[in-house]
Amino acid sequence: MGRASQSLRQILESYQISQNKLAVAMGISRANVGRWFHGLDPSAENIAEITKALKQLNPDAARDFVQLYLGDILEDEAGEG
Repeated sequence: MGRASQSLRQILESYQISQNKLAVAMGISRANVGRWFHGLDPSAENIAEITKALKQLNPDAARDFVQLYLGDILEDEAGEG
């Protein structure tokens, strides 16, 4: 299971967002979300769409998804140099 898939699974479970609810918000089939939930990493384009849909459903979930997926990448770079 990839990092994006793990992050998505954790967020959906933590925020009690169903796979179907995310699929509807994204305008895609639930089967696509199910594949990501069960271990197939979404593409970079889909990660952006997931984040947008999560932001509509729960802005905190979107923020936490990005944080889980990317970690402190920006903070680490900002502290350098």
